[in-house]
Amino acid sequence: MTQSMDIVPSRLERLGRAAKLDKQLKFNNLLHHITPALLFEAYYKLNRKAAKGIDDLDWHEYGLSLEEKLTTLHKRIHTGQYKPLPVKRLWLPKGNGEQRPIGITALEDKLVQQAVVMVLEPIYETDFLGFSYGFRPQKSQHQALDAVSIAITKKKVSWILDADLKGFFDAIDHDWLMRFLAYRVLDKRVLKLINSWLKAGVMDGHTQHKSVQGTPQGAVISPLLANIYLHYVLDLWVHQWRKRYARGDVYIVRYADDFVVGFQYQEDGRNLKRALAMRLGEFKLSFNNDKTHLIEFGRFAIANRQERREKKPETFDFLGFTHICALSRDKRIFKLHRKSIKKKLREKIKQISGVLMQHRHKPVYEMGLWVRKVLTGYYNYFAIPGNHASIQIMRTSVHRAWIKALRRRSQKGRNFNWLKMQRWIMRFSPHTRVRHPYPSQRFRL
Repeated sequence: MTQSMDIVPSRLERLGRAAKLDKQLKFNNLLHHITPALLFEAYYKLNRKAAKGIDDLDWHEYGLSLEEKLTTLHKRIHTGQYKPLPVKRLWLPKGNGEQRPIGITALEDKLVQQAVVMVLEPIYETDFLGFSYGFRPQKSQHQALDAVSIAITKKKVSWILDADLKGFFDAIDHDWLMRFLAYRVLDKRVLKLINSWLKAGVMDGHTQHKSVQGTPQGAVISPLLANIYLHYVLDLWVHQWRKRYARGDVYIVRYADDFVVGFQYQEDGRNLKRALAMRLGEFKLSFNNDKTHLIEFGRFAIANRQERREKKPETFDFLGFTHICALSRDKRIFKLHRKSIKKKLREKIKQISGVLMQHRHKPVYEMGLWVRKVLTGYYNYFAIPGNHASIQIMRTSVHRAWIKALRRRSQKGRNFNWLKMQRWIMRFSPHTRVRHPYPSQRFRL
């Protein structure tokens, strides 16, 4: 099996090349690309620490006698005997006291979905537009953030449509999704596989619910299906709209269902928002009106609003950061400030504090390793230029929560002072250095 893996990338690359050469090409024989070798590769792409689905199998358990299992699975897929299991639903508490559902797919279903993603991805990567950044190879959230920053600071952007889709992943219409897939995929066996995952249902405790719309939460294939849906519903439409109807420049950056549109003129923003609302409605989607706003924002927003004796420009949130119009100290140069969203920062600190208090009786060394891991993960995402204050708040707050937890260990714990704490902080708490380049540097690369 491992020897035959060498031919897997070249087969998939040929799919991509064929799709790029002919944008109208429909693929009618894709299932034969799902070989034992591809399943083997797909298995090693899965998250090894993911929670168990209703099959009660984790990655390591499934790996026992792997070759035999993959041979059998391959046969079941090609003979139509493979049937997906319902998604296991769990409820996690949110910061506002509510609960949000998450879905855990069975291990074998994740494996087959990963294989299908590997087959379809080269095809759709040639179709997806450049302003789509979510869950795509060689693209990231920080690239999307940089694109927004460059549009606002370097291009003709004076208005921003901060858009939010209402329950997008739960609202995807199955019929429309299958029709979109059929533009490129004619292999009925692959379409049947995808449809079976959409209809597999959800197991909530001991109750099974049917799936009539939406993509399976937590499923490996859901991000690709979501991108395909929005490619046809949103991306192609906006790209055509700005060429046909916009008076000025229009820029869009999308990461999954989260997108921002920049306009040179307010009129274009109003017209697109109105037309896009109608467009979304045709495909069972809608704006979250409480979170969708057209705001004056950009290099000239501060001066224009001062002339009209209006307040400072509003802010908008995108991918974890609040974007703020600002000026340099001499008031001559426009600056785009990007700060960690305050509400989410507070929620994260509260969450970390709760875990430290819950595990306060563990060895200090073990707690220190966890603190280092958590802070490093936070810095790796949020330590961008200009966000040092938020990073410092996170670091200081975690230190305070850590010493508070240690002081609650016992009566003796009250003697745990800052002098002793500093030794542990120096050992385990990473420094708050910037970990990302300025947008213009990365964007140029």
